[in-house]
Amino acid sequence: MTRTKVTADPLLCAVAASQGRVDQPAALFAALDGATKSAIGHKLFTILTYDDDTGEAARVYSNLPGPYPTGGRKRLAPGPWTEAVLDRGEAYIGYNRDDLRTVFADHELIASLGCESVLNMPVRWRGRTLGSLNLLHEAGWYGYDDAAACLPFAQLALPALLTATSS
Repeated sequence: MTRTKVTADPLLCAVAASQGRVDQPAALFAALDGATKSAIGHKLFTILTYDDDTGEAARVYSNLPGPYPTGGRKRLAPGPWTEAVLDRGEAYIGYNRDDLRTVFADHELIASLGCESVLNMPVRWRGRTLGSLNLLHEAGWYGYDDAAACLPFAQLALPALLTATSS
């Protein structure tokens, strides 16, 4: 009986291996940044946590800390974006500047960085969105196949986000 060997995805393996490092969550977040850049692509990459009690998002990682520093917080307004990403746990894809303008107050800053499309990928646990991976790139960059490719990376962020939301 012959068996077809399965080849492990080296990017997913690198992210999984980073979880064993002592310098958490920095090691995991940096591995997610590098892996999603290689697998999907991004110019701006951030990781947010969401607090149900305060209705706020907090930035826990950014590959561009100048314009998007860690520790930044913002109140989330109810609407189609929060209903999709936070309530239903669905990825949000914005294809162009107009899409970004309708959901992000900082759309001008985003555009100044050469970003006109977005993939917001929720990180879920027990039916709840704890955070998201946020990838931004040139117009038309992201599609639903990218959301599917991003899902395993997002869920590998779970241990760090569970720790961040429980402290």
